[in-house]
Amino acid sequence: MKYLLLFLLLISLQGFSQGYDVQIAAYRDSYKNDFLKDGNSPLKKDDLAYLRFYDADSSYRITAKASILIDADAFNMPVISGGKGAEYVPYALLKFSLKGKALELTVYRNLALSKRPGFADYLFLPFTDETNLRDTYAGGRYLDFREGDFQNGMLVVDFNKAYNPYCAFGGGYACPKPPEENKLGLAIEAGEKNFARKKQHQKN
Repeated sequence: MKYLLLFLLLISLQGFSQGYDVQIAAYRDSYKNDFLKDGNSPLKKDDLAYLRFYDADSSYRITAKASILIDADAFNMPVISGGKGAEYVPYALLKFSLKGKALELTVYRNLALSKRPGFADYLFLPFTDETNLRDTYAGGRYLDFREGDFQNGMLVVDFNKAYNPYCAFGGGYACPKPPEENKLGLAIEAGEKNFARKKQHQKN
């Protein structure tokens, strides 16, 4: 009986892994298609073949304890390439464990964006980690959330969905620079890697 239960557990885990791979593949296909829908996109159809990602790894999908921040002060989040930043307000503090380390990240709300129809509940998590300058874009990567993603004081954070700012592909974009408080002291080997095409596009 013990060996049967172990066998069934292994089959279940294998099925979850395969299903998760399919889920992440579908997410990345949607991510690529979004470049073709955005008139401000730095990439064209032929460029999409040069997008690179880590293999899907469910160990980078974690559940964080989320503390909503009340009456937090707004601040100007600078941009990666210089220029004027935008006003953000801290929305929630996340606490979680990954690869044996206790970590924290802050989720933010863009004040100007929140006033646009359809974006009132949009939230933003920029971060840097020890893969930057090695496998991933030096300026860091982003994750997006909605207020409804927060459930019972928890938030599922899937680093496999981490993506590059437009600045990773070309110049002329005002990409928020992750605050120092969102610098992770380990390598997040999940999500998008450096763009593989050497010739990058400039914004028209």
